[in-house]
Amino acid sequence: MAQEFEGDLNDSVFWGADLTGSMFRDVNLTGVRMTGVWLNDVQIDGLIDRLVVNGVDVTDYVNAHDPWQPLRGMLRPADVAGMRTTWAEVQRVWGELIEQAGRLTDAQRHEQVAGEWSFAETLRHLVFGIDKWFTVPLVGGSFHPIGIPNSGSASRPWPGVDPAATPSYVEVLAAHADRNGRVSEYLRSLTDAELEQPIEIIENGMETVAACIYTVIEEAFEHRRYALRDLAMFDPARPA
Repeated sequence: MAQEFEGDLNDSVFWGADLTGSMFRDVNLTGVRMTGVWLNDVQIDGLIDRLVVNGVDVTDYVNAHDPWQPLRGMLRPADVAGMRTTWAEVQRVWGELIEQAGRLTDAQRHEQVAGEWSFAETLRHLVFGIDKWFTVPLVGGSFHPIGIPNSGSASRPWPGVDPAATPSYVEVLAAHADRNGRVSEYLRSLTDAELEQPIEIIENGMETVAACIYTVIEEAFEHRRYALRDLAMFDPARPA
């Protein structure tokens, strides 16, 4: 019987379980051990730090052929200095992507592709994500009215968010730049001693400062991938 599992499943044991066709999304599989398993037609898309298959460490091979390296390998820096480096690289690659989007018409920047968010909507979601995981909990700010929550949280009454907002692309760019600048400024003064400080996140409960920063970074990384894929539909000169 198909079931959905969400939350803390640390140290769980799956014995004699049939996981055929299962989907693992946004999960942490650090330290997982699999013995006597059948891996047939399995696809993994994620950060690979050490992967051993049948006694063979395939980490270097996988990462060498991963088109999203080296940035994917920078997503979980161990200290604030690493966070600053990663965030600077995130800003750089997003700057390139925004420049690419600048070659499109305004209608194309607001056009949804295959039922997914438009480029403008993706930027608005990133504004929301920064507000949820950074602006509100870490610096005591408020949600920007143009932010777009993820679909699973859209029905929640997010304070200050206007679900009916229809901002121009110029307004979206300004909001995105403002939120990214606030993160950059915060990282300049953040210390390693503050990374494990507990913070309460609306909807998600207690997390650490480090977890909040990781989420902001990972959101930017993942949605850049989606945006590249979608922009390629309008700008085929640059492959996704």
